[in-house]
Amino acid sequence: MKNLNKDENDILQSFEQGALKSVITNKSQLDKFQKAATATLQKNKRINIRVSEKDLNDIKLKAVDEGLPYQTLISSVLHKFVTGRLKERTT
Repeated sequence: MKNLNKDENDILQSFEQGALKSVITNKSQLDKFQKAATATLQKNKRINIRVSEKDLNDIKLKAVDEGLPYQTLISSVLHKFVTGRLKERTT
């Protein structure tokens, strides 16, 4: 492996020597983490969308409140929507 810092090299060396013990307790947990790792490695695709200027300004303000770049906020909301984790608030 290249470009590893000292801590990463220590972890890699411990792993290669068999000094690390898995904390995964069941197959479903392992599957969940493998899917997350695969999704992390997938390339992002660029898209163009049209939104009203007011909506974009509101998104940018919300992103500032959340401490995120507005593109990251949009991506996060879209991801939560397509994975069924975006919940509608009842008022």
